[in-house]
Amino acid sequence: MRAPGHTMRVVGIALVGAALVACQPTGSPSGGQASGGSQPAGGGQSKELVIGFTTSQTGSLNVESTRQQDGLQLWIDDVNKAGGIKLSDGTAVTFTAKTYDDESKSDRVQELYTKLINDDKADFLVSPYSSGLADTAAVIAEQYGKIMITTGAASDATYKKGYTHVYQTYTPASHYLTGAADLLKKLDGSAKTIAIVHENDKFSTDVATALNDFATQQGYQVVVNEGYDTGTTDFAAFVNKVVAASPDAVMGGGHFADTSTFAKQLYEKGVKAKMIALLVAPPEPKFADIGDAATGVTGPSQWEPTVKFSEDAAKSAGVTWLGPAVDDFISRYKSAYNEDPSYHSAGGYAAGLILQAAIQAADSTDSDKVNTAMEGLDLEMFFGRTKFDTSADAHGLQAAHEMVYVQWQKDSSGTLGKQVVWPEAAKTADAVYPIH
Repeated sequence: MRAPGHTMRVVGIALVGAALVACQPTGSPSGGQASGGSQPAGGGQSKELVIGFTTSQTGSLNVESTRQQDGLQLWIDDVNKAGGIKLSDGTAVTFTAKTYDDESKSDRVQELYTKLINDDKADFLVSPYSSGLADTAAVIAEQYGKIMITTGAASDATYKKGYTHVYQTYTPASHYLTGAADLLKKLDGSAKTIAIVHENDKFSTDVATALNDFATQQGYQVVVNEGYDTGTTDFAAFVNKVVAASPDAVMGGGHFADTSTFAKQLYEKGVKAKMIALLVAPPEPKFADIGDAATGVTGPSQWEPTVKFSEDAAKSAGVTWLGPAVDDFISRYKSAYNEDPSYHSAGGYAAGLILQAAIQAADSTDSDKVNTAMEGLDLEMFFGRTKFDTSADAHGLQAAHEMVYVQWQKDSSGTLGKQVVWPEAAKTADAVYPIH
């Protein structure tokens, strides 16, 4: 990926100690203006900013979207409990969330992001989950000149429309399954054929297109390349085409619900592919609910609890580190939500950290200054490295974060669990191959 045109080192993120600042309790914000009547002990005003976003509280994207919202809310809670982000003039910046149910529908996103900006006076925006919904929100954000950090939104195309206020947390879609093709080549130099079956939405189609091109360049024959409608629950026609083609590997999928169902039906029909690599669902802990059908399935993940990103590693790479540590994030997330975080959860928290880093680097909450700081960020956090392309052709495209690949495996006691199997430097276990 292209590197940004320039780099601004983040010198550190300072949070005011909770005991040293008296911030106004969360209430009805007024466009991010300084809260009245409350001042930090060291002087200066407390200032509450509004972060606007929508979530799929209902609709097909509910599972992933809920995890993303939980991660973002945890970041808000952590910052506020620590007393806020302290600027050099003594201002303590805290946050409140304003959110609505987008019902997993683009028309709702268009309506609600306009409302968030005009009626709710959101200072900064975070995207809804999914590339399609984020693409709709990006139009509104750019129209009003509002910074929007996208998370759960990997499609490359959104960042190639000349926008200057939209910034991507995730590794771009063009890189989602290319690593699975690399893994296949590493595991089996004799493998020649791949079947691609994917959801016909923006994100999944972008992934499938990039995979098809990459696999072809690597000498594979793509024997099936089929798309299915969003909401599909019966994959018999697609599974039959896969069976007839008898590929070495099956790759594709879409989002949690459809991908889980597709994986289950591949298992039930006895498909004997040597590798199955699917989008979005495999990294989710709930993927285990399909039982034995999950065994051997591989999937790309933006983040896993076993990653080793750390302050020491950041120092070795000459990159600024922004906490919390991986284990600290996992512990606090589990305490708050009584479940393990998925990469969607981590992506929500990471979006907050990116905004935090830009505000501190700008030493301001002024949108133009924060936007300039966003362009220069180059940092590492528990989620991995972050920096942005700042070229006119791909402004805001993520230029540093890398995927890891997980596989569901059974241990010696027969318990099903996730292992990181690629890349080599990140793996926690060797990949099981062939899976049938």
